[in-house]
Amino acid sequence: MNTIQVKRQAYLKEAGIFFQDASVHAGIGDLQTSATFILKALDKERRASGVGPQVLHLIKN
Repeated sequence: MNTIQVKRQAYLKEAGIFFQDASVHAGIGDLQTSATFILKALDKERRASGVGPQVLHLIKN
């Protein structure tokens, strides 16, 4: 695996952990904390999709 794949996998792993935490808190009725974990997970997924060369960097080179 190259560094891009490693970073992407790390972000996705963190997102999975946040989603699990959100599920646990939703199960006990703590919806505020669950929502917070969902937002954190979605941020990690967004970061995972942004890892690697971006289109503008490729155009400049």
